[in-house]
Amino acid sequence: MSTDSTCVVAIDAGTTGVRARAVFVDGRPPISAYREFTQYFPEPGWVEHDAVEIWHAARATLNEVIGRLAEPPRVIGITNQRETVIAWSRSTGQPLHRAIVWQDRRTAARCDELAAAGKLALVRERTGLVLDPYFSGTKFEWLLGVGGVIASDDLALGTVDSWLLWNLTGGEVHATDPSNASRTMLFDIHSLAWDPELCDLLHVPMAALARVMPSSGRFGVSTDRYGAPPGIPISGIAGDQQSALFGQACFSPGMAKNTYGTGSFILLNVGPTCPRPTEGMLTTVAWTLADGTTAYALEGAIFVTGAAVQWLRDGLQIISSAAEVGPLAASVDDTGGVYVVPAFTGLGSPWWDPYARGTIVGITRGTGRAQLARAVVESMTYQVRDAVDAMTAAAGTDLADLRVDGGASAMDLMLQMQADQLGVTVRRPTDQETTALGAAFLAGLAEGVWASLDAITAQWQLDTEFVPNPDRTLADTLHGQWLRAVERSREQPVGHSCE
Repeated sequence: MSTDSTCVVAIDAGTTGVRARAVFVDGRPPISAYREFTQYFPEPGWVEHDAVEIWHAARATLNEVIGRLAEPPRVIGITNQRETVIAWSRSTGQPLHRAIVWQDRRTAARCDELAAAGKLALVRERTGLVLDPYFSGTKFEWLLGVGGVIASDDLALGTVDSWLLWNLTGGEVHATDPSNASRTMLFDIHSLAWDPELCDLLHVPMAALARVMPSSGRFGVSTDRYGAPPGIPISGIAGDQQSALFGQACFSPGMAKNTYGTGSFILLNVGPTCPRPTEGMLTTVAWTLADGTTAYALEGAIFVTGAAVQWLRDGLQIISSAAEVGPLAASVDDTGGVYVVPAFTGLGSPWWDPYARGTIVGITRGTGRAQLARAVVESMTYQVRDAVDAMTAAAGTDLADLRVDGGASAMDLMLQMQADQLGVTVRRPTDQETTALGAAFLAGLAEGVWASLDAITAQWQLDTEFVPNPDRTLADTLHGQWLRAVERSREQPVGHSCE
């Protein structure tokens, strides 16, 4: 039985940093700590992280938050950037190569080769995914080939969640959950098990992969071997987007959410039956509960939304902080005809074009930093519309509304644009850190902190809703121009290689 002071701590290991967050049963303000970590770009299209730095950031933020609590948390939950892969030694606990990040495109040619060999149908049917370097399987294969990692009994292969769990438990537990496993291109989402045929196809030894356990259920207990606070159960794990769906209390089929993070990810709960592969969409495991209940989701994956704001800050240096982009974009009424297609690492749903590249069209002498900022903000809403249009066509139903979260969801201007583009009401909750909240709910549900899904639903509170303009004329005209800009981003001159 929980008490008012009961709390759960979630570790939210994102693409650019790690946040630890204490979530209290009585609804008092959470306690959190955050650390960024280094982004490495060793070659064009390559993105890497230092796995040790990720663990150190997780350990530091976890210890900081727990140090500020009056009593230890009941349980820890983990949510993480998905598809990013790590290889490490079981005996030493040390990584054998830098982590290869979900944004990385180095295996695009290998995906083309597999498609040419007729393997797309197999991948689509077994995994619900497409042949794209976004997913983990070809990254594992690269590590074991070009990357020089040697397959042996000492080898552990995993995603960021399993790396953090390994360190939290002092090397005792190598496990993951179905939501993360379903993003690897090695996991049969029907049988909920690693697929021997796919592992053989990509030369990935199954013995090196993590044990798959329910998203909500006890994975292990923390130890201080690698500096974690000892004696706390770790009882919830989910990939960040599925965690956000859970944190938004989208427990019923037909409920949907979008997270505006480094990329944007729209998930639609489609219930306990795995649907057939859908053109332009991904099918993914949303979560599996301790009682065996499984929820599936259709997903639209957009690689770059918030990362485009970072590009304005770090690349073009037209803003000094991400918080400036909203007011700067709102300082002009329109973009003056400028469209930014932020295909910095290719295009995701519904295009799945790893060779598309970032494009700016419509620049004139009147174009300034405000127009570019607004064009980047608008690009978020257009990309979400592209994915939602494909998703609703596949599902055969319209969205009733869209629940939103993530850093950019703080921008009222952007959310009103989003409502106008989609033609549905957009709802932002009071607590917008729903990725961490979902991990906390999954962990707390397993340990009895929350008694049921209904108890979790009662925690969801509306902050603001954005109602669309009933006149669709302007929204449709702007979106039509956007689609023309997308086609420009996908056109490659003859003889030019994007690799």
